[in-house]
Amino acid sequence: MAEDQGPFTIDADALLGTRAVEAGVAALAARNQHHLAEMDPEEREEAARTWHELAVAVLTAVRSAVAPGGADAPEGVGRAVIVLEDQADDEVAVHVTFTPQIEQLEDGSVAGTPAQLTAMSLLEMLASDLAGDAQGGDGQAGQPG
Repeated sequence: MAEDQGPFTIDADALLGTRAVEAGVAALAARNQHHLAEMDPEEREEAARTWHELAVAVLTAVRSAVAPGGADAPEGVGRAVIVLEDQADDEVAVHVTFTPQIEQLEDGSVAGTPAQLTAMSLLEMLASDLAGDAQGGDGQAGQPG
């Protein structure tokens, strides 16, 4: 770094951007290159999906730590981060990270903070809308009827 350049800042949300996630996946692929060379194409695809999920999880944790108030969140305060990514053929990948982790209860329901439970409800509504569209809905997912 040149003497006249000081530290720079970035927007914490940029850590979940495409470039950052792709850089994380590339780093994991480079680190595991010797294993990658021994894999068949299906195993490589699975490894890439796993590395992508790991990169999103790590970058989400980093974002939580560096975002204002993220590292000093009071007890009982949670976070749910939903990342939606464009995929090929108009597909969307959905990644969700909960901090702290939500708890699966014996009856199949989940326990979490208000933000986490709201995120779960949003995801359930989205899944329901998409299932309706796939069964011949009117194509207006999320629009009032």
